[in-house]
Amino acid sequence: MKKQLLIVDGYNMIGSWPELVQLKNQENLEEARESLLNQLSNYAKYEGLEVMVVFDAQLVPGIQQTYKKYQLTVIFTKEDETADSYIERIAGEKNTRLTQVTVATSDLAEQWLVFSKGALRTSANELYKTVKKSERTIGIHATDIHFQDFRRNSPWDSRQLEKLSQKLEELSKKKD
Repeated sequence: MKKQLLIVDGYNMIGSWPELVQLKNQENLEEARESLLNQLSNYAKYEGLEVMVVFDAQLVPGIQQTYKKYQLTVIFTKEDETADSYIERIAGEKNTRLTQVTVATSDLAEQWLVFSKGALRTSANELYKTVKKSERTIGIHATDIHFQDFRRNSPWDSRQLEKLSQKLEELSKKKD
């Protein structure tokens, strides 16, 4: 099975996801970036994906850098390089027989370019819905795990629980 790599146009998501748009409109771009990374990290860990998040350096000039955060690769492009051109280039390089690249952006021109290089594409809205669905599933699993621990800490052992189940079944039959 191919390794899955998701390349995300960071500012495109910030401009599309409702809670991130709100932070951006409050001129709190740093918090919007942090929230995006946090949500993508949970999604990546749950789905078993490698994720790269690319930001234009034009909004944060002079800080070209690549670093790991929350097990994501975060990239700020060079000052004269857009996130789009970086993503197009890296999608072509990383999409191989062993790795399937998916690019998350709502920029149609960029979608067509990466698609022509063999990468898949998803829009900002599609990724948002997928991440939210994954968060709901994680919440359900967390609740299930909580109740498993609850049952594990029960004062009843498995033999006693089995006897209780049998008694309940007997009593149910007597009522009928």
